[in-house]
Amino acid sequence: MAKYDFKKVEKKWQKYWAQHPELWRAEDFDKREKKYILDMFPYPSAEGLHVGHVESYTATDIVSRYLRMCGKNVLRPQGFDAFGLPAENFAIKTKTHPAITTQKAIETYKKQMDMLGFSYDWSREVVSTDPEYYKWTQWFFLLLYKNGLAYKKKAKVNWCDNCQTVLANEQAEGGICERCKNQVMQRDLEQWFFKITDFIEDKGKTSGLINGLEKVDWPDSTKAAQRNWIGKSEGAQFEMSVEGSDEKIEVFTTRLDTVFGMTYAIIAPEHPKVQKLKPLVQNWDEVQKYIDEAKKKSELQRISETKEKTGVELKGVKVINPFTKEAIPLFASDYVLAYYGTGAIMAVPAHDERDFAFAEEYDLEIRPVIKPTFDGMAFKKIIDSTGKVKISGGVITYWPESKNAEDGLKKFIEEVISGNRCYAGDGILTNSNDFNDLTSEDARQKLTEWLEKEGIGRKVINYKLRDWLVSRQRYWGAPIPIIYCEKCGEVPVPEKDLPVELPDDVDFMPTGESPLVSSKKFHNVKCSVCGGPAKRESDTMDTFVCSSWYYFRYADNKNSKEFAAKNKIKYWLPVDLYVGGAEHTVLHLLYARFFTKVLHNLGYIDFDEPFTKLRHQGIILGEDNEKMSKSRGNVINPNDVVAEYGADALRMFEMFMGPLEDMKPWNTKGIVGIKRFLDRAWKISEAGKFKDSDDVAILLNKTIKKVTEDIEDLKFNTAISQLMIFLNEAEGLSKDSFEKYVILLSPFAPHMAEEIWNELGHKKSVFAEKWPEYDPALVKEEIVEMIVQINGKMRGKFSVPAEISEEEAKKLALSDEKIKTWLEDKEPKKVIFEKGRLVNFVI
Repeated sequence: MAKYDFKKVEKKWQKYWAQHPELWRAEDFDKREKKYILDMFPYPSAEGLHVGHVESYTATDIVSRYLRMCGKNVLRPQGFDAFGLPAENFAIKTKTHPAITTQKAIETYKKQMDMLGFSYDWSREVVSTDPEYYKWTQWFFLLLYKNGLAYKKKAKVNWCDNCQTVLANEQAEGGICERCKNQVMQRDLEQWFFKITDFIEDKGKTSGLINGLEKVDWPDSTKAAQRNWIGKSEGAQFEMSVEGSDEKIEVFTTRLDTVFGMTYAIIAPEHPKVQKLKPLVQNWDEVQKYIDEAKKKSELQRISETKEKTGVELKGVKVINPFTKEAIPLFASDYVLAYYGTGAIMAVPAHDERDFAFAEEYDLEIRPVIKPTFDGMAFKKIIDSTGKVKISGGVITYWPESKNAEDGLKKFIEEVISGNRCYAGDGILTNSNDFNDLTSEDARQKLTEWLEKEGIGRKVINYKLRDWLVSRQRYWGAPIPIIYCEKCGEVPVPEKDLPVELPDDVDFMPTGESPLVSSKKFHNVKCSVCGGPAKRESDTMDTFVCSSWYYFRYADNKNSKEFAAKNKIKYWLPVDLYVGGAEHTVLHLLYARFFTKVLHNLGYIDFDEPFTKLRHQGIILGEDNEKMSKSRGNVINPNDVVAEYGADALRMFEMFMGPLEDMKPWNTKGIVGIKRFLDRAWKISEAGKFKDSDDVAILLNKTIKKVTEDIEDLKFNTAISQLMIFLNEAEGLSKDSFEKYVILLSPFAPHMAEEIWNELGHKKSVFAEKWPEYDPALVKEEIVEMIVQINGKMRGKFSVPAEISEEEAKKLALSDEKIKTWLEDKEPKKVIFEKGRLVNFVI
């Protein structure tokens, strides 16, 4: 067999696949089981695909090819999230219309995707800048508007003076614009919002954004990030009188049990009460200066856990703690946000890390009122195993030098009680008048009852999540379908008049207003209600709106009557597997869930979570172990890698680098190794000349089992490892066995597999073949590795017969000297046995 010419072979089969799109085509209403496999659709930048795209798209390609060969009806579409600030900025830089630069970028992306052998059903393609797509983006806006879920109001926003537009929080992290790196400021503007907060909790039969997370197979870290972003907190709200004034300040706290330790209070600088208290404030110039500085900071910058806590005392103002009747100072600090809770908090430095840091900075009293509690033995074991101590809900890392755990904890408690150390956990109340000796949980309940009895407070639930601000003062986005009539006011554009298309008679250079203002043919219209003169809304929509519903459109992308037919949505949705970067953990995923829940609540669909299973690919670093960037000169261009090693080698190397979700550095030596493996696979020319030995039959069946299970678990690196093991160990393959091996290889290296399949005399594509099944009798492990645990922690492992009984396993483990030492001569209270896997002694 001649040397493998990957350049010739890959072009050959890419041409063949282009001529046979039916290989990847999804069929509506087919009797086969459907599988909807989806990539987060890319933004088509001028730079083209990067190796991160290759990683996630190869993963879904492997799964899709495998599922088709298993007889599933697979929908695997692709499209482009093409509106947005980057395209507009590039257009401004190059003096070229964004429609032209975007289309050029899309063409580049599609060429690269074909170059890498991705099996997309291009008949389903959607592009968010196509008027036939954003017609339905505008329809969704109107759906929300008509159901009281879209509204306009004046609000503080992140404003970039250089880019001349509002930025989402994620685009202004640390108070810096992600595009131009300039300082972001706060500005009051009339803006459009979507009422996402209506769906935080369950709404009728529709699960809320919090509870819905319990129904999906997502990474725990992603679920946690969404819950944290929503920021649900249960607590109490109560009034504090202002000494010498009729004004009252309402505060919210989740830790009412610590109220007797309040030594000062904090109010957000922008809180309206600050201005009302101005006559009492003796240092107003200082306060005003602080307010002005706070306006320049973004929300994310203000609430950062790592930033230094700053503030200013409102001298001359004292507030009264209703529980102690004590007058305490009031500070304005930017780590308190006006929109969250009441915009004011009670400060208890002994039991809150932020308050503690603030109190130390401003030399304020630290008054402990919670005493930690613990079980000495449990404490000793936790310290020994993790280096951290869990105490009644709090977690401390303090571990002073001491003779034993008991002594160490006593010293810790002494420091807490003396006010030298902050303790944020629950415990027993002290220095709390009639509430002394209550547990934190009991105290919170009784103190809340006292507030309600006195009529000055109540139990409340607060959320950090705010309504979604969707207005953008830029050109390259979907126009908002609203007009303003002098007579009729705010008027939604009739659905029959959609899409409201972007005009082409504008200068899209940024001015601070939407460039759409300058378009006469766009801006001046007749009112659809009274026929009088009216003007269109000039803001465009946040591009997250476009990506919040695109997965529905793939089910029915050519429908001109509705965003997608209900029967097609019912057949294809929800998405079975969604793969994309963890950078989309919060906003895109939260917004997509919101849109789905709105549709479910209004009766359009019968499910309320869009993505059943979600996985993130890890970041691929440069060879220097740093994040790839042009400035570092460590960017790996997929085109260059394919030119030197081939598409199959790049695909397999990115899957072999490590677990899909892990961060991993590029290693050119590694791709050389993959190339050698593929060359060896190509050279097996003896196929068909031998009869399989028993060893080969067993190894092949184990390989089928391993590769099958690993693809289903997205463990591509170990699947490839097994393919390598087989190639290294199998000698003298029969044609039938070799063909099965080629099928196993095909999702990973599709070009080579097609060529080998063709060389073996087959006229049809290898991807028209059935996925091989293994013989259970041939994959039985005779000797397995059994793990021995004590209280769930591994303390040993043994090679044992696969059929070992529970009694034999216990006897073997208990006879080991190391296990005896760990058991400390104690009789296990319980034994958990999993055949062929583990024995766990609970003591």
